[in-house]
Amino acid sequence: MQNLVKRIIGISVIVLVIILAFKFCQFKKDDDKDIEYNTNLIQQQILNVGKLVVTEGHFSEVITYKNQQKYLMDMISFEKKALVVVNANVTVAYDLHKMKYDIDEKNKTITILNIPKEEITINPDIKFYDIEQSQMNQFTGDDYNKINKSVKANLAKKIETSSLKTNAENRLISELSKILILTNSMGWKLQYNGKTIESETELNQDLKL
Repeated sequence: MQNLVKRIIGISVIVLVIILAFKFCQFKKDDDKDIEYNTNLIQQQILNVGKLVVTEGHFSEVITYKNQQKYLMDMISFEKKALVVVNANVTVAYDLHKMKYDIDEKNKTITILNIPKEEITINPDIKFYDIEQSQMNQFTGDDYNKINKSVKANLAKKIETSSLKTNAENRLISELSKILILTNSMGWKLQYNGKTIESETELNQDLKL
């Protein structure tokens, strides 16, 4: 009788261990499924964000181009000049296909490793008015190249101080915030520049470091 009781207890313990092991494996399996699901969801969101963000602007300016050729110890000079009217379409783009990131499933962390710099494209339409030149100092291809180079340099300075770059940065932050919102809602962390980003304000500040 005593042996029978021991046998029953032994069998009960084995069955209990098997049940607990099964439950643990089932729990582990479900947990792994959740991690895989969350990872796929985040990757899909990054793919959705990974696009070309383009902000367009228009700039105009009027410049006077002058050039003087001197001869005979500067006693004789021949001048050429023109009024140059510039209308330019400008785009500031962020190609988020080039963004680099790392997904740490174990620690539930997304780390943005690199955000591509903005790509500025300037397409100027240059028109010349009131052209004055002489046979000894005529407009050449070199003059037009100089004017084009000067125009682009002036426009680049204007772009730096304009709202166009700010608007482009705001659109970039808006796209990246979609990742932040998703990670926060899922209990994951988003990191950039060695910091954990918890708000759009922090993301904005870190992008402008």
